[in-house]
Amino acid sequence: MKLLSHLNVGSLQLSNRVWLAPLTRCRATLDHVPTPLMAEYYAQRASAGLIIAEATAIAEGCSAFYTEPGIYSEEQIAGWKVVTDAVHAKGGLIFLQIWHGGRACHSDLNGGNIPVAPSAIAITNDLAHTPKGSVPYDVPRELRDEELPGIVSLFRRAAENAQKAGFDGVEVHGANGYLLDEFLRDGANHRSGPYGGSIENRARLMLEVLDAVIDVWGANRVGLRLSPLNSYNSMKDSDPVALVTYMAQQCDARGIAYLHMMRGDFLGEQTGDVMTPARQHFHGVLIGNMGFTADEAEQAIQDGKLDGVAFGTSFLANPDLPARIAAKAALNAPISAKFYSPGPEGYTDYPTMA
Repeated sequence: MKLLSHLNVGSLQLSNRVWLAPLTRCRATLDHVPTPLMAEYYAQRASAGLIIAEATAIAEGCSAFYTEPGIYSEEQIAGWKVVTDAVHAKGGLIFLQIWHGGRACHSDLNGGNIPVAPSAIAITNDLAHTPKGSVPYDVPRELRDEELPGIVSLFRRAAENAQKAGFDGVEVHGANGYLLDEFLRDGANHRSGPYGGSIENRARLMLEVLDAVIDVWGANRVGLRLSPLNSYNSMKDSDPVALVTYMAQQCDARGIAYLHMMRGDFLGEQTGDVMTPARQHFHGVLIGNMGFTADEAEQAIQDGKLDGVAFGTSFLANPDLPARIAAKAALNAPISAKFYSPGPEGYTDYPTMA
């Protein structure tokens, strides 16, 4: 079965092509420090070809989930070191997904500070979930061009801190309506100047971040996640195929370890084929994500459409997912009511095969 075969990703050899997708689960502390419970969770899933750890804040003041982890303080670095040590002790490999929440942040989560974005356009298709309850998203403050080198520097520092924490590489989060994706897609980016208008300009910040992270890690330890069709967080683009074509070409030129593509839309509002242009223009490792079954993943790999698949809630609910796929065993069902709740229930208490 090709899904369970080895895969070379940059300078790493992976034992299989079943990856753990990044899943925000809000089990860090109020200071955004990773916990021993998180170390247990990731170690349970160390049989993944590669673990991509959850969206992790690059700086104070860009929280979008209340108790998501960060990678900007010494305490957070130490907390993540416990996680990476636990994964490595089980023979696993783990990348950190580094992230800025952009306009998906909320002032109630960040000491009253208004979130920032490419343009002063609020998220309207959902509510922000805060300690005060579910509330409308803030209208964000438009970032000035002269502020953007500082954003790049924060990503660079996060990449450096990920090295200190013992990760095997990093994934830049360029998806799902957070800051870099907001710059990339024209539904959220209405600015003029060097960071607005054309695809080349809208991609500029993401590529500057990617170059800074490559400078820290080397291209063979860096991945990028994109979601060109996903309308989550009020996101759209007028030409997602052209956008993917350009980004795939840019990633290919840089020789990054992998491109991680979400193939569809959580909300079902946008359709199209963005995987074919990604495969045509990016010649490195291409990873698919979003609702794949094991059989569908196997067929896509057999057909040369993908090199591997990142599984989300099915890996959450089945910590031994590669073994279950090999045995053609039944899968546990995920408990959606516990996705973001504190504690082990619906997180570390899913059973493995008998």
